Amino acid sequence: MRTKSLKKNKINVVTLGCSKNVYDSEVLMGQLKASGKEVVHEKEGNVVVINTCGFINNAKEESVNTILTYLQKKEQGEVDKVFVTGCLSERYKPDLQKEIPDVDQYFGTTELPSLLKALGADYRHELIGERLTTTPKNYAYLKIAEGCDRPCSFCAIPLMRGKHKSTPIEALVIEAEKLAASGVKELILIAQDLTYYGLDIYKKRALADLLRALVKIDGVEWIRLHYAFPTGFPMDVLEVIKQEPKVCNYIDIPLQHISDSILKSMRRGTTYNKTTQLLKDFRAAVPQMAIRTTLIVGYPDETEEDFNLLKQWVKEMRFERLGCFTYSHEENTHAYQLDDNVPEEVKQQRASEIMDIQSQISWELNQEKVGQIFRCVIDRKEGNYFVGRTEFDSPDVDNEVLIDASTYYLKTGEFAMIKIIEAADFDLYGEPVV
Repeated sequence: MRTKSLKKNKINVVTLGCSKNVYDSEVLMGQLKASGKEVVHEKEGNVVVINTCGFINNAKEESVNTILTYLQKKEQGEVDKVFVTGCLSERYKPDLQKEIPDVDQYFGTTELPSLLKALGADYRHELIGERLTTTPKNYAYLKIAEGCDRPCSFCAIPLMRGKHKSTPIEALVIEAEKLAASGVKELILIAQDLTYYGLDIYKKRALADLLRALVKIDGVEWIRLHYAFPTGFPMDVLEVIKQEPKVCNYIDIPLQHISDSILKSMRRGTTYNKTTQLLKDFRAAVPQMAIRTTLIVGYPDETEEDFNLLKQWVKEMRFERLGCFTYSHEENTHAYQLDDNVPEEVKQQRASEIMDIQSQISWELNQEKVGQIFRCVIDRKEGNYFVGRTEFDSPDVDNEVLIDASTYYLKTGEFAMIKIIEAADFDLYGEPVV
């Protein structure tokens, strides 16, 4: 007599949060596939694994809502099992088990072998660099380190991801070679802190050494740097960006604020003068570089004076790319001891003001690109447009180049020379140069 256990499970992995989570989901999916499991990403499946984010309030809400949505599907018989992993689970497992007990099992960020076992799969150490990528075929994230040793007062990442742990250069080269062999042309280097890379295993900052190893890989055409930390930035990296055409003239360096009193309370280990000088050094070494940063407004005790200083500084620095978040009061962080005393509506107003300033800066910088020709990678076709990016733009967060698909044909995943014919705040419009 046949039993229900003979039914073949289809495992649906749902990813929330940042690119580090995307990477972790891809590793999980690669392991599942190697064990002969049928696995999909954010499609229908009777077993669901939700890779959660627990960074700030909005992300936590989204994670909880997603869990509840799939539990409702489980109750309705559309889903058999729901497993939860990732940062929210790492940080709040006891609370979640108590408040949402219908989840089949919760796993933290370092419990991949246990999660695989629960899914009827084996963890295979030999699968270095084996992933099922979920990004468009032309780019992939390469996580070069896990965790963080920085003491930033507002950040819960060390609670969820542990201490900084660099992945050796040899392992990353193997992984990158496998990605290149599968058609990946752009590597986006990610970590909680790229600046710290190598200090734990090589006793020196080794990001420049890693870049020199990765540029030698055939098939890799662009290498992009995400999430550098300003304090202790290894200046030899600028030389590599300048010398190596494969390393994009781009860096993502979250600066968070510029007022000395706020920076001190945030425990950032830097000052107004040091940060401003660092950016001047970047521009002097690599004049073409696009600098992306993120800022936090509404941090405890942020005064009008602090905020006005930040606004003025953003106007002066003219960042090519900028994002702004409102402060989120997170349990067990150092800043949680402070009074969250900036009203929510003031936080939102300040964030809007910063983004209004940045929108104007972005528009002005984009106007300068009209008439110029850029090498662009074509990520996808969307509606009536092919959507591409220059080397100065990272996927999902930065400017896009739109090419009329009713007039021109381009191959997705390939590079093309595009002349910019029009520019808006955050989008460029172009046509191919034959």
